[in-house]
Amino acid sequence: MIFSSLVFLCIFLPVTYILYTLLPTLRLKNGLLIAVSLVFYAYGEPVYVLLMIFSAFLNFLCARLIAANAEHKKIFLVIDLALNLGILGLFKYAAFFVHTCNHLLGITLPEPAFSLPVGISFFTFQALSYVIDVYRKDVEVQRNFFKVLLYISFFPQLIAGPIVKYRDICEEIDHRVTSPEQAAFGMRRFICGLSKKVLIANTMGYAADNIFAAELCQVNILTAWLGAIAYLLQIYYDFSGYSDMAIGLGKMFGFHFRENFMYPYGASSVREFWRRWHISLSTWFKEYLYIPLGGNRKGRARTCLNKIIVFFFTGLWHGANWTFILWGLYHGMFLLFEEYTPAIKKLPKFFSHIYTMLVVCVGFVLFRADTISQGFYFIRQMFTGFTFTPAAVSLMWQQLTPWFLIVCLAGIIGAAPVRPLADKIRTGICQEPEKMPKAWRRIQMGLSLSSFLLLAWCIVRLSGSSYNPFIYFRF
Repeated sequence: MIFSSLVFLCIFLPVTYILYTLLPTLRLKNGLLIAVSLVFYAYGEPVYVLLMIFSAFLNFLCARLIAANAEHKKIFLVIDLALNLGILGLFKYAAFFVHTCNHLLGITLPEPAFSLPVGISFFTFQALSYVIDVYRKDVEVQRNFFKVLLYISFFPQLIAGPIVKYRDICEEIDHRVTSPEQAAFGMRRFICGLSKKVLIANTMGYAADNIFAAELCQVNILTAWLGAIAYLLQIYYDFSGYSDMAIGLGKMFGFHFRENFMYPYGASSVREFWRRWHISLSTWFKEYLYIPLGGNRKGRARTCLNKIIVFFFTGLWHGANWTFILWGLYHGMFLLFEEYTPAIKKLPKFFSHIYTMLVVCVGFVLFRADTISQGFYFIRQMFTGFTFTPAAVSLMWQQLTPWFLIVCLAGIIGAAPVRPLADKIRTGICQEPEKMPKAWRRIQMGLSLSSFLLLAWCIVRLSGSSYNPFIYFRF
């Protein structure tokens, strides 16, 4: 288990930041960040921290070999890809592959029992992007191993993203400036993300967990939709909350991470949804898989195949379960459906938004389900479950507490606000003070005060709750 939330908030983060500000040189600051990042990861993964260090060294070495051997650089790239994906496959997919073979072939091979290293998908993809960019000569090779280790192990985004490309922060590893204003902004952004998780995601998650864990006979049209909507809000506020926390913490230490979510539930098509949802992952697959496969340059049939391949691996990246793979293929098929069905593009915006949210909501039922059969059962009940047994009605009413209803309403408003209002909120809350319009600067102190009140509220709620990790910790 990674640091408990209270230990992180009350001890680890304050001590780290105070030490960071006291150190006189950037070299010492970088050394501190490496040390605390390794401690942060080793607290929950004492053995697998060695795996992460090995991954960093492996990619550092392969990048050096690629840069020094132009004639044979493709060989070293292939070796790097094979080793990285082999390690990822061994820990994350070996048991799934053996289980699938046993089921399909009727054999009884022993299934591997590796525990999944936290964040392995994230730091593996970061390392791969660095080596591939060196191969493409998009970035200069880094000759200092500890700078590569800092890039891969930096604790704010180590275990659940966003996936940061080396070229986006390589200059800041060597040259960055922090200020009290930036630190204040970063802290406020961090608290905003923490509040998303503690106040909204956890509340929605409690209801979703109860419904998805219930007996199937208790699931009718009302409970199925309630569970689907609760999880729709949970996964957005859980993951976007972590991204906000990572972006805020990065800012406190002088790093600028790109946005990972841009109001995805305001999208009017599945295509637009993926431009706004988990942006760092979708752009990673576009740059390092879709375009190398040929993108849309080799005809319609090849383009369709390339997109299906990308979404297959997008689903597989999320977990070793056929529910994730089916979820990825489901989104890929709707993306192709939109592209080659002109009538969809002519729908009024209101109806296209309803269509998009329906597709996304149903898709997340598959994503959340433990098995494909459970997912299909929930989806069927969402449209045909007109049975109102006492058990089903009781399950629904147990979730509809006043606190749940208030949080659900706040979550819906916050996830898909009116666009002009959303832009104003982003301008006022998610930009640095020096970039804010004058009209919003007067609200600066009020926002800061409100954020610390939210922090106090979160600490109170965390002190009375059990461990509730972020959803993407398991990916």
